[in-house]
Amino acid sequence: MSSADFNQNAWLRRIGYTGPRTSTLTVLRDVIAAHTTTIPFENLDVLLGRVPKLDLGSLQAKLIDRRRGGYCFEQNTLFQAGLRSLGFTVSSLIARVIRGMAEDAVRPETHMILRVDLPEGPFLADVGFGVQTPTAPMPFRANVPQDTPHETMRLFPVGEELVLQARLGDAWKNIYRLSPRHRLPVDFEVANWFVATHSGSPFISNMIATRPGAHGARNTLFNGRFNIRRKSGEVEKTMVDGAESLRSVLAETFGVELDGTDLDDAIDAVDRAGNRGVVHPLFV
Repeated sequence: MSSADFNQNAWLRRIGYTGPRTSTLTVLRDVIAAHTTTIPFENLDVLLGRVPKLDLGSLQAKLIDRRRGGYCFEQNTLFQAGLRSLGFTVSSLIARVIRGMAEDAVRPETHMILRVDLPEGPFLADVGFGVQTPTAPMPFRANVPQDTPHETMRLFPVGEELVLQARLGDAWKNIYRLSPRHRLPVDFEVANWFVATHSGSPFISNMIATRPGAHGARNTLFNGRFNIRRKSGEVEKTMVDGAESLRSVLAETFGVELDGTDLDDAIDAVDRAGNRGVVHPLFV
């Protein structure tokens, strides 16, 4: 399926966007806010041993028709098609995840992001980082704090790359380090396969769902640990036990309803890995 076959109306209905369909900064800001707070970040297919498909037909069937979520390659590939259907000029970039690490940490390129070129200049757009997804477009201006509906963020140069940081409390925390060089779809096919199958990937043995909420809150479910982090920095923590409780949280907070035995199979996968209740530095 080509970008010409993208169903713009179905995507906009899915994210609840009813505003203008023009390629302006205001529209970019509004569709990022709508998409990030509607379509959740989740890895349940990967946990079940399924490598996500990145063609538009598969992405629309999963994230729009079946009302599921996905991780960065799924989210940002779909979002890129949506932006292009609105007339935006968009290119794909790749980043190295360094959350909880030094800004120059040696890491693989495993995160997809987007560059949107506007009359106001180039902007970073990313609807697929999960626990720290930027919920507003970020201008490519170094060392300038930018407010979003959730955290204040900034970019600063490290060699030829740029590090995205979020201010959490009184401290700036690293998120990822991005390369400014445009990447091709095949680059993300390789990275997607690596992230969905490599033994060191957090996605193959942990149950993850995140979605930004209202008033700057962020909701995160990780191996049964359900956290709501307020914009003030306060974190409400709950342990969710049992399949029915997990099913309820996934449906009510993240909008995810699984087919057949998928939830039971996902819980079994977490238990086989010994990860029930385990935390991870990327998802706290």
